[in-house]
Amino acid sequence: MTQPDLTDLRALTRNRARVRADADLFLHALARDELQLRLNEVNRRFTSPAIICGLHHVWDDFLPAARVVTDAHVLDLEAGAHDLVIHAMCMHWASDPVGQMVQARRALRPDGLFLAVMPGGQTLAELRAALAQAESEVSGGLSPRVLPMGELRDMGGLLQRAGFALPVADVTSQRVAYRRLETLYADLRAMGEQNALAARRRSFARREIFRRAAEIYAAHFSDKAGHLTASFDLIFLTGWAPADSQPRPLRPGSAKLRLADALGTQENPLPDTVKIPDKD
Repeated sequence: MTQPDLTDLRALTRNRARVRADADLFLHALARDELQLRLNEVNRRFTSPAIICGLHHVWDDFLPAARVVTDAHVLDLEAGAHDLVIHAMCMHWASDPVGQMVQARRALRPDGLFLAVMPGGQTLAELRAALAQAESEVSGGLSPRVLPMGELRDMGGLLQRAGFALPVADVTSQRVAYRRLETLYADLRAMGEQNALAARRRSFARREIFRRAAEIYAAHFSDKAGHLTASFDLIFLTGWAPADSQPRPLRPGSAKLRLADALGTQENPLPDTVKIPDKD
């Protein structure tokens, strides 16, 4: 059974093409800063990096001499050609994120590093809730308007499924205050992140839905100053292409030193039976 596509690629390409070079892409700026911090912590010089992205003008200058490719279903990367692959702010639109990771792993040399960053978790949870309630009240139904976001634990599990060693997943959260909901919509358009879901309703939505959504948002998701708060979670994934030089867990029962000896304490054996008192 073929899994339906999550994304309308034509709509996504159109949305990205409208992103201006001078737009305030604050999420991408945060992603770049965090990725640079993680790279600085790795005691290694990468000589053949590759970057997978949807907005080339944002990521072309991130690493010198990096090969920058679009996040197509089939990535334009040669097997074993890179010692670093970065998947930059586009995996949340992938219909097959595991497939993207598997292709990235194949593009790595043994012990090569994979880094990915994408919106996930509670990103736009407030907007999703407000639009869903408004549409239900106004039209009596629901249509997908906000991209479903991957959870941290699930995305970390995908690293293992893709065959990466030493997988790590972590999250950086950012809350942004807006005076008007229209400004949030404008920020999403500026980043090319408006609705490109394949299952979205293609007809124009009634204006009453967005008016009611603004009322619900203000009632439930505003701070003491009256600003509307929007949540953005950036999920970071780290994994290594398997190599014989990497540390491996010991086999169960292969330890040569007791934990008590290592800690310098006395080991007290447990009694054969433990009496549990009767409950009142």
